[in-house]
Amino acid sequence: MRLIESPAAMRAAAADAKRAMARIGFVPTMGFLHEGHLSLVREARRRTDLVVLSSFVNPLQFGPTEDYATYPRDPERDRALAQGAGVDLLWIPPTEQMYPVPPVVTVSPGTAGTILEGAIRPGHFAGVLTVVLKLFQAVQPDVAVFGRKDAQQAALVRFMIRDLDLPVELVVAPTVREADALALSSRNIHLDAGMRRRALVLPRALAAGVAAFRAGERRSGALVAATAKVLGAEDGIIVEYVNVVDPDSFSPSHAATERSFLVAAIRVGPTRLIDNVVLGEGLETDPRADDAGRGSDDAGRVEESESVSRRESGRG
Repeated sequence: MRLIESPAAMRAAAADAKRAMARIGFVPTMGFLHEGHLSLVREARRRTDLVVLSSFVNPLQFGPTEDYATYPRDPERDRALAQGAGVDLLWIPPTEQMYPVPPVVTVSPGTAGTILEGAIRPGHFAGVLTVVLKLFQAVQPDVAVFGRKDAQQAALVRFMIRDLDLPVELVVAPTVREADALALSSRNIHLDAGMRRRALVLPRALAAGVAAFRAGERRSGALVAATAKVLGAEDGIIVEYVNVVDPDSFSPSHAATERSFLVAAIRVGPTRLIDNVVLGEGLETDPRADDAGRGSDDAGRVEESESVSRRESGRG
């Protein structure tokens, strides 16, 4: 495995690969690698000849009160994991080389970037899309692999590729979960034992929504209610949003289909957790819990809203 730092060196390595007619697979990350990231590497390896993994904590996508300074970092561990996973080029660019001056031009995510995560984190997706475009420019990937846990991010990257005519194939790989169904996330390291137990309400709540869908419910408001009921029964969390979104536009939808996403975000202590499920597929690990069942039993009787936002639901 070769370690690269500067964008110029990455561009040169990509040019060498193109001259050798190698297909480049790219996995962009913010480091602190876990099995979810490594599964993306394996998917890139399966599809391409040369795998590039970037590790860069992008300051542009963090708000002034967010966790940029405390985002977990362990570059030595990342190097070992990347090498063990079969990464060919590990790119760890210094911030001052990615942004030698504050950017004047950024990528606008449009209206799709102002809802859900975009509403909670204003400016977040402009920062995400800007850095992804800069990474694409250096790596010149044939295939880019993203994780489904960040489904709104993946949708916006898809829109950017389409609208800006980027020659990149986007692959969105399934979310990797712990045995108890908690989605893997670098931020999970901030959860102590009690917080982690409370965090398990998130996959349980999504399972309640899936159960209602499998029972025949198609009204988005009822599916949101089934999910929110489970979340609302858990002390010590704040519910930021729950919604059903169209898989193509990623906008809220009135009626769910098998391809629709049920999305949710909560805060457990200082840690934000996001998760989602494709309703026709269910969770990769499907938690079976009494409260999930109770949430689906009442799904048809609570329909006041087709979404839940931080203003409407949550317990501290």
